[in-house]
Amino acid sequence: MTLTTWYFEMRDRADLAPAKAPAEDVALVRSEIPSTEFSRFLYTAVGGRWNWTDRLVWTEEQWRAYLERPGVETWVGYVRGTPVGFAELDGSAAGEVELAYFGLLPAFIGRGLGGHLLSEGIARAWTLAERWPGLVAPRRVWGHTCTDDSPVALGNYEKRGFTVYRTEET
Repeated sequence: MTLTTWYFEMRDRADLAPAKAPAEDVALVRSEIPSTEFSRFLYTAVGGRWNWTDRLVWTEEQWRAYLERPGVETWVGYVRGTPVGFAELDGSAAGEVELAYFGLLPAFIGRGLGGHLLSEGIARAWTLAERWPGLVAPRRVWGHTCTDDSPVALGNYEKRGFTVYRTEET
């Protein structure tokens, strides 16, 4: 079976094409205190359906070391106090921010929340250096998705203004 991975990028914040606001009020909150347990919960709750496995072997120390790096942020979407999804940003490389992980919890897929949450996550990526003195302002926001991910993932990224710059098949 062939796995296709698409790498996408946005090189200008003006390229962000925000999704329309969902019918439900969504609060996007930065998880400012690194919590290995909460991050692991988000990773498995969202990624379990899509075969996310790379971090399942991480120890507590590996989680903590990653989450405490300058420029790593977790933004969580909430509807009526319930987490619905998250965007994890990694701005530790000079001048760029990786949308390291993004997704919705299964119960919230199909409710018009994904495009909005992604739009808000991208907007936070472009302003990440403002929250981290000493980091270089991003000139690029990038990420990747693959055929193991949601079938609408790549389309959502492209609708928000990302362009594919590399495709790999393995």
